[in-house]
Amino acid sequence: MLVLTRKLKEAIQIGDDIEITVLAIQGDQVKLGINAPKHVEIHRKEIYLAIQAENNAASHASKTSLERLNEQLKHWKGGKQS
Repeated sequence: MLVLTRKLKEAIQIGDDIEITVLAIQGDQVKLGINAPKHVEIHRKEIYLAIQAENNAASHASKTSLERLNEQLKHWKGGKQS
């Protein structure tokens, strides 16, 4: 882990496209401003982890759910699956 010290209004540059600036310091909180391209997703760590957990859970469909879906698709196609 790289550890850097920055004062109010000082910035950190990440690559060519991302800049993080210290906007305010109040007690034990630091307010950061992040300039990044729109295609770069930026989340608080706890939100990022929650998104990852939801995506992981959604990707593990049960065998029963898949069998039901298969039966529905067979019915929808109006015949047996080849």
